[in-house]
Amino acid sequence: MANAKPKEKAYKLNDSGGLFLYVAKSGLKSWRMKFKFDSKEKLLTFGSYPDITLKDARSKRDQARVKIQANADPSGVRTRQRQAREQKRAEQAQLLKFEAAARAWFDLQNGRWTPVHAADVINSLERDVFPTMGALPILSIDAPTVLKTLRRVESRGAIETARRLRQRISAVFSYAISEGICANDPAAIVGKALKPLPKKGRQPALTDPEQARGVLVAAEASGASPITKLASRLLALTAARPGMVRGAEWAEFENIDWDDQVFGPSLPLWKVPASRMKLDLHLKDEQEFEHLIPLSWQAVEVLRAVRRLTGKGRLVFPGERHSHRPLCENAIGYHYNRVGFYGRHVPHGWRSSFSTTMNARAFKFRIMGDPEIIELMLAHVPENRVKAAYDRAGHMERRRELSQEWADILMAGMSSAHDLLEGRRRN
Repeated sequence: MANAKPKEKAYKLNDSGGLFLYVAKSGLKSWRMKFKFDSKEKLLTFGSYPDITLKDARSKRDQARVKIQANADPSGVRTRQRQAREQKRAEQAQLLKFEAAARAWFDLQNGRWTPVHAADVINSLERDVFPTMGALPILSIDAPTVLKTLRRVESRGAIETARRLRQRISAVFSYAISEGICANDPAAIVGKALKPLPKKGRQPALTDPEQARGVLVAAEASGASPITKLASRLLALTAARPGMVRGAEWAEFENIDWDDQVFGPSLPLWKVPASRMKLDLHLKDEQEFEHLIPLSWQAVEVLRAVRRLTGKGRLVFPGERHSHRPLCENAIGYHYNRVGFYGRHVPHGWRSSFSTTMNARAFKFRIMGDPEIIELMLAHVPENRVKAAYDRAGHMERRRELSQEWADILMAGMSSAHDLLEGRRRN
């Protein structure tokens, strides 16, 4: 080895087991080892000669061969690559903002949810969480930060919304933990610090027709957007669930001549798909569980009015910020609160208003079959699904009459739906 002299070209002196002495043109000598790993030829350098003796080089060669037999790359490339990946992930985790993690979680879950629920989830995060937590690195968020965000929601009386948001924030952290971005969920322990939900009872509702009409009068005289006002009026007229109205699509309405101001030969109908109904998940794909709502002329008037604003889109009542998402789930409720009906009447309360008024009329005029039909109109699906499917279109003539009677009672003396739009233009 000591006698190996430099030549015009570099050369090597082989030993055994892939070990050789590399002699460079400059005269520098180094111990190297050629080996195969994962069917690829690789090269390992042990050090220069004579700093590394032949005995030392052979020892290092044997150690390398032991690693190869154990399916480990003796060059350490895999280890360095893994360490680099871990370092990069750690750096990314330090920089990853909560909003980015939340949107990644939302995209992953979106396919499991109905469009209305998906819109509710992302709208709630955009409205109440992202403004305070969205720009924060996810690793910097602790329990007090989460609680501070939720306290703002509680302060406006939205106790149930705050609790739903805590669950959604916690789900984002669970996703981040699974992805190796963080190690704990600060939202998990915040639940016990939130205000308790009020005791479950009947939804606040004004059941006297005169008082119920006062809700619409106050709501429509305020400065809310025309879309919110018209959604509120359609909700009251149809006694549908709020989510059904917010997520309504133009394709769900039949037998309406949008240009004519009178009914045609076929009577207007709203077909709410089973997928948007309050049903067990396994029933949401079955067409026989769609809900049919006969429309009064006042309800059609609302639809014709709002069509001037949103008729080019898919949704009847889109949100103000995103036209492809439904009106915010709390828009109508917050509006009622602002005009003086907090704790007295909620959007869901129109169902009680309709039921109480029409059942009272059935009792007064001794129309014995009406109570069952009223339950059918409220989409209270009986346990017997055969009966539910049969009744889907049952008693339609009487249901139309009841819908029109309720509309005539509720809307007595009210301005037209089109006036709500004209009022907006005059202001």
